[in-house]
Amino acid sequence: MALKNYIRERFFPHFWCAGCGHGIVMNGLIRAIEKLGLSKNDVVMVSGIGCSSRITGYLDFHTMHTLHGRALAFATGIKLSRQELKVIVPMGDGDALAIGGNHFIHAARRNIDITAIVMNNRIYGMTGGQYSPLSGYGTMASTAPYSNIDQSFDVVELAAAAGATFVARSTTYNVIEMAEMIQNAILHKGFSVVEIMSQCPTYFGRRNKLGDAVDMLKYMNRTTTTIGSQWIDEDQELIEIDSEAKEEQLKIERGIFIRKERPEYCAAYDEVIRRAKEGK
Repeated sequence: MALKNYIRERFFPHFWCAGCGHGIVMNGLIRAIEKLGLSKNDVVMVSGIGCSSRITGYLDFHTMHTLHGRALAFATGIKLSRQELKVIVPMGDGDALAIGGNHFIHAARRNIDITAIVMNNRIYGMTGGQYSPLSGYGTMASTAPYSNIDQSFDVVELAAAAGATFVARSTTYNVIEMAEMIQNAILHKGFSVVEIMSQCPTYFGRRNKLGDAVDMLKYMNRTTTTIGSQWIDEDQELIEIDSEAKEEQLKIERGIFIRKERPEYCAAYDEVIRRAKEGK
């Protein structure tokens, strides 16, 4: 099937800013689904509110645009009632780990068979560039004009600690790797988390002097590496957020961090129903 057949062309042109990474993520998601050969009728996409959540409006699957932070709660209900469907939840910083943080950790704890795609652009882009739980210490935002003092979550570590059985990280620079990770996440039987580091040149890039979209993509390439080789080479440009505080930092690792088997929630729930019916 041609890739354009997955798109609701009547809703284009999209509303994302020029250079936004979310379109790259959407492209990777389409390619993953196309490569898996999934029927459009077998896929449900659920989103909350935010720039990332607009993906559900642009893709021609069964889709549900829900409340801010509650996408995983709606997705849980869908998966429990229609277990044969592939349920995919694209989320941003807030939907995943701010207002939606409680749903995130409990979906991971339950190990329900849902694929959560966390599009991490380190900012609230739709509502004016406020800092988010993923912005990081020392970054600038509209609500942190003298720098943010909150430490950020590590999406991979949080998902792993909460019990997710598939945890991966990629970037919008690494497009082939990203699509393959999404593909593996959809195939995995259990709660799958794919963090995708994405650029927001309009708010995060501009306020933190990281340049345009191309500069931010190059920045992600410089500051990330595959699992097992974290140190930045001495002759490479150092990461610079605060111009008055330059220091060597570790590269952020990309790859599949966790892939393991554990009882899946829907299957376990079916077993409870069977025992109840048998009076055991």
